[in-house]
Amino acid sequence: MSVLMVEDKVDFNTLKETLQLTDGNLASHLRALEEAEYLRVEKQFVGRKPQTTYLATDAGRQAFKSHLDALEQLILNNRQND
Repeated sequence: MSVLMVEDKVDFNTLKETLQLTDGNLASHLRALEEAEYLRVEKQFVGRKPQTTYLATDAGRQAFKSHLDALEQLILNNRQND
């Protein structure tokens, strides 16, 4: 999701290279995010090759921001307890 927060669209191979994941591992993560409606999948042909791109949905962007807020609060709480 962090990649999709800064890029409008990202293709499968770019995600795979950026995240250094196998095809199967990335596909399972993307499937889970799609089922949660956090991303949208677009499939098209570029020349004769299929290309799959991914876009974050509004719900996905909000969920990611909420996740970051929760992490930030956890860090702040931990610092206060030191």
